[in-house]
Amino acid sequence: MEKMGLNQIREAYLKFFESKEHLRLNSFSLVPKNDKSLLLINAGMAPLKPYFTGLQTPPNKRIATCQKCIRTGDIENVGKTSRHATFFEMLGNFSFGDYFKNEVIPWAWEFVTEVLSIPKEKLYVTIYLDDDEAYELWTTKTDVNPKHIFRLGKEDNFWEHGVGPCGPCSEIHFYKDEGEIVSAEDFVEKSDADRAVEFWNLVFTQFDKDEEGNYNKLDFPNIDTGMGLERMATIMQGVETIFEVDTIKSILDKSGELVGIKYGEDQVKDVSLRIITDHTRSVAFMISDGILPSNEGRGYVLRRLLRRAARHGRLLGVEEAFLNKIVDTVIENSGEAYLELKDKQEYIKKVIAIEEERFGETIGSGMEILKGYIEKIQKENENVLSGDKVFKLYDTYGFPVELTQEILEEKEICVDLDGFNEEMRIQRERARAARGENTYMGTDVKVLDTIPVEIETTFDGYNNLELTSKVKVIIKNDEFVSSIEEGEKGIIVMEATPFYAEMGGQVGDKGIIYTDSFTAKVEDCKKNIGGKIVHFVEVEKGSISLEDDVTLKVDKIRREKVEKNHSATHMIHAALRQVIGDHVHQSGSYVDDERLRFDFTHFTAVTTEELIEIENLVNKKIMEVYEVDTKVMTLEEARESGAVALFDEKYGDRVRVVNIGGFSTELCGGTHVNNSGKIGLFKIISESGIAAGIRRIEAVTGENALRFIDKKNEVLRMVSETLKCSEKEIINKLEQQSNELKEKDKEISALKAKLASGSEDEILNNIKEINGVKYTATVLKDIDGEALRDLADKIKNKMSSGLVVLGSKSGEKVQFVAMATKDVVSKGVHCGKIIKEVAKIAGGGGGGRPDMAQAGGKNAEKLGEAIEQVQKIMEDLVK
Repeated sequence: MEKMGLNQIREAYLKFFESKEHLRLNSFSLVPKNDKSLLLINAGMAPLKPYFTGLQTPPNKRIATCQKCIRTGDIENVGKTSRHATFFEMLGNFSFGDYFKNEVIPWAWEFVTEVLSIPKEKLYVTIYLDDDEAYELWTTKTDVNPKHIFRLGKEDNFWEHGVGPCGPCSEIHFYKDEGEIVSAEDFVEKSDADRAVEFWNLVFTQFDKDEEGNYNKLDFPNIDTGMGLERMATIMQGVETIFEVDTIKSILDKSGELVGIKYGEDQVKDVSLRIITDHTRSVAFMISDGILPSNEGRGYVLRRLLRRAARHGRLLGVEEAFLNKIVDTVIENSGEAYLELKDKQEYIKKVIAIEEERFGETIGSGMEILKGYIEKIQKENENVLSGDKVFKLYDTYGFPVELTQEILEEKEICVDLDGFNEEMRIQRERARAARGENTYMGTDVKVLDTIPVEIETTFDGYNNLELTSKVKVIIKNDEFVSSIEEGEKGIIVMEATPFYAEMGGQVGDKGIIYTDSFTAKVEDCKKNIGGKIVHFVEVEKGSISLEDDVTLKVDKIRREKVEKNHSATHMIHAALRQVIGDHVHQSGSYVDDERLRFDFTHFTAVTTEELIEIENLVNKKIMEVYEVDTKVMTLEEARESGAVALFDEKYGDRVRVVNIGGFSTELCGGTHVNNSGKIGLFKIISESGIAAGIRRIEAVTGENALRFIDKKNEVLRMVSETLKCSEKEIINKLEQQSNELKEKDKEISALKAKLASGSEDEILNNIKEINGVKYTATVLKDIDGEALRDLADKIKNKMSSGLVVLGSKSGEKVQFVAMATKDVVSKGVHCGKIIKEVAKIAGGGGGGRPDMAQAGGKNAEKLGEAIEQVQKIMEDLVK
């Protein structure tokens, strides 16, 4: 058996199935599309579900992939076992109603024994208990030893997930030890002991499980296989753990180098090194697919992994950020297979470095809080940390609950997960409600998503805004119907359409569908899960039936406005990369006929100067009246042309590239102006942050930009009229008025100080005494904070011994100040305690030192009552 590297195995697998007429597809993004049942892609077949269900037509009936996957269900075992990982690659070959068991079983045997050259005597096969067909094929189509085939039950060899496609499966195992496995019971024992290692699962999807639990035979059964690439590499390289596989071992070695630990010398430290290795690999791939750290959903998974890795770095004595330095090794090993890693290398490192820095800022405070909780629990002989405290650590200090659990486990303290989950339920109710519960796709499939596969709509709307076509599908009230009448709303699918369906951030077209006797408003145009173009209509006149020929006409003026904004988003993307750096990547956009919104990766606010430079650059390129060239080419040709792609999108073999005069070149299926000059004018109206590391620019073009400027000019005109000056003099006028106001404020402060000093005699004549301690408590009017403090200080000095408490109403608020001489402080006077009780009566709060304190209040009508309380407080303090 030849020793093969992980990257070699991947390529050998994909090439093998290409030779069996499979279409090789690049890995889909880790972010699921149209699938609410998953937070992250966790299996090779997961992104292909619409092909299995018939909701989408596959690009080929035979497909082979190596899919990026994330699973966190067994995160506590990562680093502790030989095979658990949060990130892994899943090799798979799939048939959508094409070949079945008869082909896949001998192919699997051929690949394993002839391409990988694994000795046949080391291989064992399991099948479902009742799958006689699989047994016959294994024994007649391959030369596997029949004694190496074991029948197992539903739990081991039947694949199903809620309702939907399911079926028996056959697994191929490698036996690590010498000798033979003699029975199914012996096999299960060896498998549980990790000596018989399952590496390839062939799923025979031949049933459709319904809501009642019935297994209905599929007319066209499918094949879905999965081979864990890392696990296969352990077999091919003769190592015991995935962390010893060539590519992962190099990441492990880099991690050890950075933390100053040699792998294999300390079992506990080895666990930390393995966790750092696995989690850093995971977060690099997640960030490359557009996921950013947050406190919800995928972002929370990312944050949890990153902070868990950072904490294990601290356990190994590393306080500073270091995970971002491991990324280069991750990309060195996987960048050729996953180009998005190489393209976003500096961006990935930046995101990780920022998150590490944030964690460093919060972990110190959080650890101190947690340390206090632990000390209190141990002091009181308890063993549970309450859910509200766990939630505070999560919400305030960024501690994932799993991290808190991990730390507390070391102290033999439990976590009140029920209490924590209740706190989380309150905060995340809406997000949780949006998740699907039990269906295969995680959401109820609507009728519009079940339009027959054979019905296709030709889009002919790039250069054509009007055409005649035939009605193929009509849906009304979530049912397929044969016609739709005046006053009714529904959905229409055509043979061909000029209407652009909402996609890539661009809104769907509006317009009309008509004949001599029929008119319907097209209110929107979208694509269903299967990519069918559906028109949402309201019938204004007559009726329409299946197979009718009708004319479709797009609203030309609206489309042109949308195109101006869409082309401008491409230009702003190019300008952002030119002005603030190549780390900028599009993370979202929205384009309609009113304005455009462009979301992008950046870590600080774009400065005013940068925004001006970006806006000027876009307008300069608009005025250079570039031709907008659109070409269809292969994905490889597009890459070579320098076209920018969105890596969370899945592109086919042929892609559409939009080139705006060489200034901007992007993959895009949307509609655009044919010359940049048609955009007319570009104007940025706002820049803001919408998430950690994500900024948003909103802008307008053409007539909307002119209207925006007109409104600004109108505001300027109104300001100049109010200030009674020309527009050129507005700044000077405002500065003049500001200086005048400052002078007036000084005069007012001086007058208030004079007014306050005039109150000195009144206050000094109101001195009282309790148990030998003199004090005065007085209500004043219209004395602000600074003047009130100055006055209290003067009174205190004149008293030489005693306490002064003053309260004043200033506007709608109340202010208090208390000062005491050192000798009365030693007798029990505490200004902080006094002022806190006084302010509470007036609906406020505050505090301070024993000799000086201040506070505020909201209820001015309680001012007198609050000051009167000083006597009672003094009686309690001075005894």
